[in-house]
Amino acid sequence: MYNTLIVEDEKLAADRLERMLLQVAPDVRVLEKVDTVKEAVNFLEKQQPDLIFLDIHLADGSGFEIFEKVQVSCPVIFTTAFDEYALQAFQVNGISYLLKPISTEELAGSMRKLKSLQGADQQQQQIGMLLEQIRKREVSYRKRFLVSYGSTIKSISIQEVAYFFAENTAVYLVDNSGSKYILDETLDQLSEGLDPAVFFRVNRSFTVQADAIRQMHAYSRSRIKLDLEPACSKECISSSEKTAEFKDWLGR
Repeated sequence: MYNTLIVEDEKLAADRLERMLLQVAPDVRVLEKVDTVKEAVNFLEKQQPDLIFLDIHLADGSGFEIFEKVQVSCPVIFTTAFDEYALQAFQVNGISYLLKPISTEELAGSMRKLKSLQGADQQQQQIGMLLEQIRKREVSYRKRFLVSYGSTIKSISIQEVAYFFAENTAVYLVDNSGSKYILDETLDQLSEGLDPAVFFRVNRSFTVQADAIRQMHAYSRSRIKLDLEPACSKECISSSEKTAEFKDWLGR
C-alpha cells in the first residue's frame, strides 16, 4: 500500500489525479491533497508518505521550495507544464515527471516504475541539480498570444492584456478594451511564461496586471477585493495566503 500525498493547487486537477490513481493503482491510498508549499511542509513535518505527486507551480511559490524547508524521505513524481528545456533537465537528472495534462497510460507507467526509483538522498541531490539548471536558464517571458473568435485569428501583444481569469473549465484573456478571448491553456501554464514583475496570480482564478486594478477594498479574513478595469463579471478577491505578497508586489 502506497500512502500518497498530492500537492496540486488546482482542485479539479487534484481530484482527477486521485480518481486516475484509484483506477490504475488500487494499492495507492491518498492521505491528503494540499495546494500550497506551506501546507505541504506542515504535512511532511508530521508524517512521511510513501509517495508524493508534486505540482511545480503552486499558489504560494515553487514546489521546489518544499525540499529547502523539510526533509523528504520518499519518491517524488513531479507534475509539470514546464517547457522542453526543463523536461530535458528532468530526463538528464533521472527525475520522474508527468507532463500535464496527465494521461492514464503515463500515470500507469510511472506507477510501474515506482519500485525502481532511487533513494531519497540521491533524489534530493538530483532535484538540487535540476533546480540550479532551471535557475540558470535565460529568462524569456511571453510576448504575444494567438487567439481566435469565429473564423478570425488575432495576435495580441502582452502590453494589451489586462488580466486572465478562469471560470468553470475555461481560461480567458481580457484585453485593455474589454474584449474577452478563450485560451487553450491553464492559469498554471500561463503563469510559467508571464513576467512576475508585471502580472500577479492573486488567487486560483485570476492573474492580473497592475494597471488593470482600478480600486481595492479591504475584505474579510485579511483579503483584498479588486475592482478591475475593464470590469469582470466574476468577483476578484485575493486569497488569504497571497495578500501579503500581493501588497509587496504592488509597492515595488
